[in-house]
Formats: sequence, structure tokens, C-alpha cells
Amino acid sequence: MSEALTKDAFVKKVFDYEKNKEWKYDGELPAVVDFWAPWCGPCRFLSPVIDELSEELKGQVHFYKVNTDEEQELAGVFGIQSIPSLLFIPKEGKPMMAAGALPKKELQKIIDENLLKKKIILA
Repeated sequence: MSEALTKDAFVKKVFDYEKNKEWKYDGELPAVVDFWAPWCGPCRFLSPVIDELSEELKGQVHFYKVNTDEEQELAGVFGIQSIPSLLFIPKEGKPMMAAGALPKKELQKIIDENLLKKKIILA
């Protein structure tokens, strides 16, 4: 299951944007942050997919959720204009953002290539 983050938890586990101007990820594993809201239909579609991936990739990738209704400051810091929005955070380097309820296969591909650095072999 993905872990719900408040601003305080986000600052401790992901990125302390109040202290650091430059991006610096503080986690031990790559992460995916799902910016969502309870009233959002596509978010409800995406939620079980995120939960499945969090189980399948346990110990390899952290999965977090940020409720944009409750954590408006976090949504603002990342310029969230539409939800769901996913922030993919590699262990090293800059994070990347994707908007919309992406299919599981596409999410898996982004995670494999950008977070786990797996080489995808096309059959």
C-alpha cells in the first residue's frame, strides 16, 4: 500500500523544499508520489493500480500519496494543475512528472526505465 504524506512527512521523507533550493531527494529507494483528491474520478481509477505496483515493487520503490485538498501547499510547490499527477523520483537526478491516470503497463515501463534503470528489451 502507498503511504499518505502530509507536508511534514514529505519534508522528512522526500524533499525539504523549505531548506533546499536545489532538488535533493532524501529517501533510500526511488519513489512515486501520487497527487490526488477524493472527488477525482481518474484518481479513483489509478489508486488500485498504484496499490498493486506498491505490493509488486515492495523493497524497490516507495509509493506515496498526497491529497491535494488537504495538502494545498505541497500541490502548489510542485505546480500541480491537474490530478492525478505522478512524480517519479529516481535515487539520483531530477524527478519527472506525468499527468493523468496512466495504464499499469505504462507506469511499470516508466518505473523500470527511470527509477529502476532496467533496460527494456523489445521482443
